[in-house]
Amino acid sequence: MSAQITLSPVGIVHNPIREPVDDVFGGVSSRIELDGSRFTPDCLIGLSEFSHVEILFALDRVADSSVQSGACHPRGRTDWPKVGIFAQRGKKRPNRIGATVCRLLCVKDLSIEVEGLDAIDGTPVLDIKPYMSEFGPRGPVRQPAWASELMSGYWTKAELSP
Repeated sequence: MSAQITLSPVGIVHNPIREPVDDVFGGVSSRIELDGSRFTPDCLIGLSEFSHVEILFALDRVADSSVQSGACHPRGRTDWPKVGIFAQRGKKRPNRIGATVCRLLCVKDLSIEVEGLDAIDGTPVLDIKPYMSEFGPRGPVRQPAWASELMSGYWTKAELSP
């Protein structure tokens, strides 16, 4: 299996988060500026009818040498079980693709403003999709206790210096 895939960013993230850290994304608003050489404002017509969007983005600051392909303890914490990279949402993923459902705050010209995007300033955006409840989970959601513990502070309000 050696299919080569080439993606071009549709836009870029602008927000006050400058470094790839965890647990600071609560209350952070981000503006996604679309590439004006590829798109016109009509590409966003109708998006404002949705309350949420799913943003797919490139984790472009993860070095090739730190990408994980096997199992590890999430965030290096040995008190949590060792699990495979596909059983966690860590940033050191093989294709370095992030995905987050965010609240859509505003659509204007060639940009959107969202809340709850866990990407840092300058992150390339690969795609924007409207979130439709029919694409959400069907049936109860199950996850291990360590995952709930890991996420317990993830959306904590950021304390950012000016």
